[in-house]
Amino acid sequence: MHRPATPAPAPTPAPMPTPESAASATSAPVVFRARGLCKTYRTGDVEVRALHGVDLDIVRGEFIVLLGASGSGKSTLLNILGGLDVPTSGEVWFADHRLTGASEAELTAYRREHVGFVFQFYNLIPSLTVRENLALVTDIAPHPMPIDEAIALVGLTARQHHFPSQLSGGEQQRVAIARAIVKRPEVLLCDEPTGALDYQTGKMVLEVIARINAELGTTAVVITHNAAIAAMADRVVYLADGTIARTERNAQRLAPSELSW
Repeated sequence: MHRPATPAPAPTPAPMPTPESAASATSAPVVFRARGLCKTYRTGDVEVRALHGVDLDIVRGEFIVLLGASGSGKSTLLNILGGLDVPTSGEVWFADHRLTGASEAELTAYRREHVGFVFQFYNLIPSLTVRENLALVTDIAPHPMPIDEAIALVGLTARQHHFPSQLSGGEQQRVAIARAIVKRPEVLLCDEPTGALDYQTGKMVLEVIARINAELGTTAVVITHNAAIAAMADRVVYLADGTIARTERNAQRLAPSELSW
């Protein structure tokens, strides 16, 4: 694995037994370890506590769903794990690299080399074709997969020379997923990836995410407020008021085609 340009890490803290730890359920390496995460936003005299005392382990290859109402802290937690935001206090590790305290340049390298992001809105460049949107990523990624392979994984080979305006919403979201995974990230972080899609199209997008998790072994973390989607996860983390209210492990994962809402 190519490592980001971070300072020599301090010794990794020993795993602490928490209800949110996956260590006892699998021997896979821990990808993310968060301890005591707090995040407070301040605007003038107004203070909003988005996270408070979050402890969480995520292991390699897991499919995690973060479930909770708007304002529960899901996006803040995802952004901290992805290096888009930093906690007010607490620590977060990616493998043996401490992200807390890393410089902006180090976080940029971490995001570029290790993390794929998928958001509710597709953020494609409208003047570029499907292939050209992916080529922007392969030009800067150290070990990208072939563009044809990424496009095939999301089922858009026949549409690869189309522009975003010529695609449906679900197709555009699949392009966004292909763009996220073409650099071979260890983790795929998805913030409401079906939020702007209808029922059938949303299930198609979930099928793609599940396939990438299963076939490539990519750790997937998906934010949703849709409780039905939780059934396709290995583990469901419920957030409320900036804390982890509880976690549940599914005895059997459902395929997206089996979900209904």
